[in-house]
Amino acid sequence: MNRFFRKTKTCEVVKKLTVKTVMERSLIREGDRILIAVSGGKDSSVLAWTLSAIRPALKINYELAALHISTDFCACCKKSVLSQRLEEWGIPFTDLFVPVIGRLKKGEKMNCYWCSTQRRTELLKYAVENGFNKIALGHHLDDIIETFFMNLCSKGELSAMPVLLKYRKYPVSLIRPLALLEEKQIISCAAEQNILKNACTCPYGQNSKRRSMRSRIADFTAGDSGAIKRRIFAALGGGEKDYLSEE
Repeated sequence: MNRFFRKTKTCEVVKKLTVKTVMERSLIREGDRILIAVSGGKDSSVLAWTLSAIRPALKINYELAALHISTDFCACCKKSVLSQRLEEWGIPFTDLFVPVIGRLKKGEKMNCYWCSTQRRTELLKYAVENGFNKIALGHHLDDIIETFFMNLCSKGELSAMPVLLKYRKYPVSLIRPLALLEEKQIISCAAEQNILKNACTCPYGQNSKRRSMRSRIADFTAGDSGAIKRRIFAALGGGEKDYLSEE
């Protein structure tokens, strides 16, 4: 067996739940060209590994490529390590520089929303120009649940991160194949695949509102966190309004 796809306990669960999400939500179809947004962090790295590793289980022909967006405020990503890792998984790698801080208007301050908007714009532009019809993001179950409660409590809105988002203005869809995975499962898989030790963390990534909401969710899901989070996830995707899909 290829040592880069060795069977390990948690990573087998990661693969199984990713296949479940992909099949139930029809995230990947025959002939798709999928661009993976890789930051160099644990989530997107596990996503890339998983999408390559589940090919035999899906029995679908699809193409993978990875795009890393370098910025003018963070140089924590070990790009040589990331590039080598992706090559071992059979995924072509491209690095694109974007001056996120340089694009700020006078008087504006750097924040996660601004960075996310700039990177998402460049991802879409690159995908369209290079013929990709899907962009895969590494958001997981905790991200989705936290976003739902943050929108509910802060904005008074019933909305979440969609697992599948089809843009109307672009011939591209966003997919989140790790939607059924808890962060702790991703961390464990990253450790098993020797990803964790080289993963980077954005210096602006410690959002205090998200940390606070994560703590609140941990309080009311204590003792049965995985099951409760998945019930919430199921509720978001059921009924007349599917909050996990936007078409």
